[in-house]
Amino acid sequence: VQLQASGGGLVQAGGSLRLSCAASGGTLRAYSVGYFRQAPGKEREFVAAVKWDGSTYYADSVKGRFTISRDNAKNTLYLQMNSLKPSDTAIYSCAAARGLIASTIKLVDKYDYWGQGTQVTVSS
Repeated sequence: VQLQASGGGLVQAGGSLRLSCAASGGTLRAYSVGYFRQAPGKEREFVAAVKWDGSTYYADSVKGRFTISRDNAKNTLYLQMNSLKPSDTAIYSCAAARGLIASTIKLVDKYDYWGQGTQVTVSS
């Protein structure tokens, strides 16, 4: 499966952005799909994911502010980001993998397919 990410940009603190990740060459609902982010000088970290069965998972730092969803008809993954903070500034990447379970869905090295990153910058 190939993933095409879009939707990053510059926003003020408290604002919102929506990231999209369009899939081709495969049906997104057959995969667990998620977003990871990497800030300058930091390791890539888990943000949110949708397991193949529709279960959603979030990092504690974004819980209550971000919502991940999957549109099966459009074969697209979305990340709605509200109440953005400067600490959310990072390059965001979408990823997909088969066969993940709850204990592995947050692990970056379990994902086989990656879209290109998109920059999200939140100004204070």
